[in-house]
Amino acid sequence: MADTLNLAADPVELTAALVDVPSVSGDEAELADLVERSLRAQTALEVVRLGNCVLARTNLGRPKRVVLAGHLDTVPVNDNLPSRLDGDLLHGLGTCDMKGGDAVMLSLAATIEDPVHDLTFVFYDCEEVEAVRNGLNRIERELPEWLKADLAIVCEPSNAIIEAGCQGTMRIEVRAKGVRAHTARGWMGVNAIHAIGDALRRLETYEPRHVDIDGCVYREGLQAVKVEGGVAGNVVPDAAVLTVNHRFAPDRSPEQAEQHLREVFAGYEVVVTDFSAGALPGLHTEAAQELVRAAGGTPVAKLGWTDVARFAALGVPAVNFGPGDPLLAHTQQEHVPVNDVRRCREVLWRFLSRG
Repeated sequence: MADTLNLAADPVELTAALVDVPSVSGDEAELADLVERSLRAQTALEVVRLGNCVLARTNLGRPKRVVLAGHLDTVPVNDNLPSRLDGDLLHGLGTCDMKGGDAVMLSLAATIEDPVHDLTFVFYDCEEVEAVRNGLNRIERELPEWLKADLAIVCEPSNAIIEAGCQGTMRIEVRAKGVRAHTARGWMGVNAIHAIGDALRRLETYEPRHVDIDGCVYREGLQAVKVEGGVAGNVVPDAAVLTVNHRFAPDRSPEQAEQHLREVFAGYEVVVTDFSAGALPGLHTEAAQELVRAAGGTPVAKLGWTDVARFAALGVPAVNFGPGDPLLAHTQQEHVPVNDVRRCREVLWRFLSRG
């Protein structure tokens, strides 16, 4: 492995170089070292290392600041390393999620000499695992000033178009209780699994909202993802649990989403096991409008949850904008179109540079 990356290279070549350094969640140190050395050697940016997070920024006194953020980690290797260029597609683990976006960020860090806005580049670890390990948490606790900005761009794959905001997510357990009995005398018991049936029927007839916010349409969803119950092959079960995942539009708070679910499953015990708030589009700000003009086209809603929500919670408007199809993330066939990588770099250069 080279001591440093050539940050001025074609961002597609830079993507391949990043992909060829394995960085499964929790094992990002080698790649973080390489990114840190490269930024210190090839840019005039202020650079800080925090664990396996690498942060860099300009301090030019511009009236606005833009944060560009990308995670360094990937899901486990699935016979998809090293990278492989096949025509207009670069294949390999992390090409889409999200080393193509990281490469765009590094290219911009090294080549924009006179930015319109002050810039902060945030490369962080452990995005692909449980939220408590996410490197943005550590940055928020220990270096919160590094996340302050007028706009944040999370370079997750978005098919090289602006995806605004994101959905919230909530998981609940819908619990039913019964009375045990021998199945030979089933009438003496109450079958909890049978009792869950009505909750499943409510899901079958549920009509999710489609919510238009700033021209972005968020499609809500309510899905059963797990059913548990049963004691033995000859026992009427006295407990059953249905796990449901709700994806809700960002006009709902988690509290409002919970209240909605309690109404849907009235009569059942409902226990919230996990939730993350969504993020409103944030397209009304001046900086966001500048980005939209640079990108052309029409922004769309992000159908899913991303770290834009972390920035929104800090009061920073945020969007997703990066190369690659998010549907390919975590698949063995993961790849990124080279034109996506170059387009994202071109759009962000146009937005950020005076040149």
